[in-house]
Amino acid sequence: MSNIPAVGEIAPDFELRDDEGRHHRLADRTGHFTVVYFYPADDTPGCTKEACSFRDAHATFGDADTEVWGISPQGAASKAAFRAKYGLPFTLLADEDHAVADSYGSWVEKNQYGRTYWGVARNSFLVGPDGRLAHVWTKVKPENHAAEVLEALGRARATLP
Repeated sequence: MSNIPAVGEIAPDFELRDDEGRHHRLADRTGHFTVVYFYPADDTPGCTKEACSFRDAHATFGDADTEVWGISPQGAASKAAFRAKYGLPFTLLADEDHAVADSYGSWVEKNQYGRTYWGVARNSFLVGPDGRLAHVWTKVKPENHAAEVLEALGRARATLP
């Protein structure tokens, strides 16, 4: 398990595929803001609330030249079904070997009902145009998370030259 990267650090680069097989590489977003959010599983109650909050704010993120990338360990078919069911207009990426989640300190040991297992922690990262982390959220509450991210995005954009 890795440590969570801190604000001001260079965001760990990665390349993952979306539900249509297209490759998305964080380094290709230089010059633009990118929200990278990790969620445990497609089409589960908390993850659906979080995804729908980003869906409902999609136009506002677009107006701010910002893309939202949701990452979880399920494969392309699961991502496609999740996107279709809820009309999610942003990118969902499959991190099936959890290597990207690990590099962001988001692959963690969990304990539920006395059972210990490994899974994705609900963490989010705002990556600035310079590739550095502008904001980090840990232990995210899924409801209205997009609003929190938009507030931080507004502050971060205000500090740009």
